[in-house]
Amino acid sequence: MPLIEIHTLINADVKTCFDLARNIDIHQESLRHSQEKAIAGKISGLIELGEWVSWEAKHFGIVQHLTSRITEFDSPHYFVDEMVYGAFKSFRHDHIFKKLDNQTLMVDTFDFESPLGIIGQLANQLFLKRYMANLLKTRGNYLKQKAESLKID
Repeated sequence: MPLIEIHTLINADVKTCFDLARNIDIHQESLRHSQEKAIAGKISGLIELGEWVSWEAKHFGIVQHLTSRITEFDSPHYFVDEMVYGAFKSFRHDHIFKKLDNQTLMVDTFDFESPLGIIGQLANQLFLKRYMANLLKTRGNYLKQKAESLKID
């Protein structure tokens, strides 16, 4: 299973970063380029433990649907969402937030398994792992900009 880990250092407090990362509206804004939108379950506001959301987005020119559920939650330190339904065979996305002086280190760990056996493994090597890493970096940079713009000195 491919594992992606992205570190983003943010000049904002942990609680702000944690809440922005679990905000459905902010998630949609951060991935606007893929036309990502919440279509069922928790479709707005802050998602909590046990809640789920179904997403519709366009990736690789194809409209796709994915449902994930929040399976672990410890505010403001971490939360985990796991795929319930979607194009992957499975995925687990850990969102971790660590206070470092006056900053927050946000760590995204994305562990996924592609369907279709060896074909899926080949897709991972050729493009899918890089595509998912870029998606996580784009989202992380958006959250960084948003959190830092909210910071009041």
